[in-house]
Amino acid sequence: MLRALTSALRLPGPWRPLPTRGCASRGATGDPEIQVRALTGRDQGITEILMNRPSARNALGNILVSQLLEALAQLREDQQVRVLLFRSGVKGVFCAGADLKEREQMSEAEVGIFVQRLRGLMNEIAFPAPTIAAMDGFALGGGLELALACDLRVAAASSAVMGLIETTRGLLPGAGGTQRLPRCLGVALAKELIFTGRRLSGAQAQALGLVNHAVSQNEEGNAAYHRALELAQEILPQAPIAVRLGKVAIDRGMEVDIASGMAIEGICYAQNIPTQDRLEGMAAFREKRPPRFVGK
Repeated sequence: MLRALTSALRLPGPWRPLPTRGCASRGATGDPEIQVRALTGRDQGITEILMNRPSARNALGNILVSQLLEALAQLREDQQVRVLLFRSGVKGVFCAGADLKEREQMSEAEVGIFVQRLRGLMNEIAFPAPTIAAMDGFALGGGLELALACDLRVAAASSAVMGLIETTRGLLPGAGGTQRLPRCLGVALAKELIFTGRRLSGAQAQALGLVNHAVSQNEEGNAAYHRALELAQEILPQAPIAVRLGKVAIDRGMEVDIASGMAIEGICYAQNIPTQDRLEGMAAFREKRPPRFVGK
């Protein structure tokens, strides 16, 4: 069993960096619905995925989902990506959820296939490096499911509005909401929020533990993004292999009993022992200087 776990928990190998660009497929206006940007300078190692579909409030339609899947596939094994940040280029909205107008034109079979793709997208957001959702506006239905698929969430206290509102539309969450929300908040509270379709402000979401930070909105409408960037900058100097393995240990460990979870932690710890970064961390401590981690 431990041998199988070791194989399953192995980190992906090195991959070439993704060029800074938008994705190839384009929306109805001819513009890409997402843009991928690798930050530089002191922020090198942070990559942003910007959702920009203003005509539909970043609703998750076929093209936007395809572009997100394409971007994640290219970024997944890029060891230079230390933090992945999801944000919106549309003021007042993070993601309004699934594109119900587009879905109205689908047959029942097509709806089933699309929802399966949407669920697959949320699983792909379970990325090797830490992921952060910056919610400066509405995050409803699939938009909140996207944020729940991220490791960390930051919201504007008053302008962010979030909820799994599918039951108000004759639906139920179908892209992971019924699974990730109870893992985040507990079963009883998740049931209450899903059964009622209740909407929460960023401040209310923080009080419940749904978001890590809630911040006052600024005039530009991007305060959550700036706080998320600060959080990414806090993660950036840490040993990237240790951070990734810590994420694996937590994510896999939460799915099993404590004894199996401890075994998973042990496997992850063992993989970190031969790294250069572990030796660098000890040397830096001994020499009383900041460590210089290189991800090896």
